[in-house]
Amino acid sequence: MTHPRTAELLDIALEAARRAGVLLRDGRPADLGVAAIKSSPIDVVTEMDIAAEKLITDYISEHRPDDGLLGEEGASTEGTTGVRWVIDPLDGTVNYLYGLPSWAVSIAAEKDGETIVGVVEAPMRGETYQAIRGEGAYVNGQRACCRPAPAFEQALIGTGFGYLTERRIAQAAVLNGLLPRVRDIRRGGSAAIDLCDVGCGRLNGYYERGLNPWDLAAGALFAQEAGALIGGRPGEAASTELAVAAPSGLFEPLQELLDELGAWHD
Repeated sequence: MTHPRTAELLDIALEAARRAGVLLRDGRPADLGVAAIKSSPIDVVTEMDIAAEKLITDYISEHRPDDGLLGEEGASTEGTTGVRWVIDPLDGTVNYLYGLPSWAVSIAAEKDGETIVGVVEAPMRGETYQAIRGEGAYVNGQRACCRPAPAFEQALIGTGFGYLTERRIAQAAVLNGLLPRVRDIRRGGSAAIDLCDVGCGRLNGYYERGLNPWDLAAGALFAQEAGALIGGRPGEAASTELAVAAPSGLFEPLQELLDELGAWHD
C-alpha cells in the first residue's frame, strides 16, 4: 500500500509534469530559437526549457516549500526534508527545437538520495509514465513490463550521443563494435523516453555515456520497476560514466561488451 507521503509526491510530480507538458506543446513559438548554449554550440537551451523549469519549480515549491530542487536549467536548493526533486523540464531539446516529437518532461523525487517516485510526460505521444519504487511502473494507468531478453543478435538497442567532438568520436567507435552484433540501433534523442521504452518493451536495451542525474532519475526508476536491470560498468551503479538498462539475460552480456568496447570513457 502506497505511503501517503509517497502518494503526495507522485501527485505533485504528475501535475507539475502535465502542466509543463501543456506549456511546451501548446506554447511553442513558431520562431523558437536558441536562448543559450552549454557544453558546445550544439548543446542548446531554448526559452521554453527555462519557462518549463520555472513552472515546475514554482509548483513544487508551492506545495513542498522545504524540499530540495535540482534542475537542468539551474534550479538548486538544498532543502531540509530529505526529499529532493530532480527535474529535466525538456529532455530532447534539439528534437523540440526542430519540431520532432520525441521530447519529454522528466521529474523524480528522491528521499535521502534514493529515487522513490518518477514521472516522464511525453505530450506528443499522449503518454505519461509513472513509477513508485517497489510498486511497479505504469503508462497511462496500465502496468508496463519490459520484454524478456532476446538472443543478443536479435536485440534492438537504444543509445544517445554527447555534444563534444572528442566524446562523439569515442562513441562512434563503440557503435562500430556493437552494431554488427545486434539487430539494430536506435537513437531517439531523449534519454528519459528511451528508458521508458525499455520499460514498455519497445526497446530491448539502452546505454549511454554522459547522462546527468536529471536525464536518468525518473526514466531509470520506470525501467527498473518494469523489470529491467539498471547499472553502469560491471559491478557499478549507473552514473554519468555509463548507464545501461536491459532485462536480465541481455543486461549482463550488453554491459560486459560495452565495458570491453570502452563505452565508459572518451
